Amino acid sequence: MQVILREPELEKFIDAQVQNGRFESAEAAVEAAVELLMRESESFELDDETIDAINRADEQIERGEGLDFKQFASEMRKKFAAHC
Repeated sequence: MQVILREPELEKFIDAQVQNGRFESAEAAVEAAVELLMRESESFELDDETIDAINRADEQIERGEGLDFKQFASEMRKKFAAHC
């Protein structure tokens, strides 16, 4: 497989990593990046408890029990200011 980077800053970053000795080659740097992406995507799976909490929150919003974001942010600012 051949990979072409379209963003010059990405290529410069990889070249710098190789020059600094962090990786043997540009290919090794890209392989490490893909491995990291794979590990992150595997660890991002939601467990049943989290999915249930999201579903409960969605149901609350549908019933009109949610807060408007501006209202929520205002309340949090007041709460934070009281503790500082």
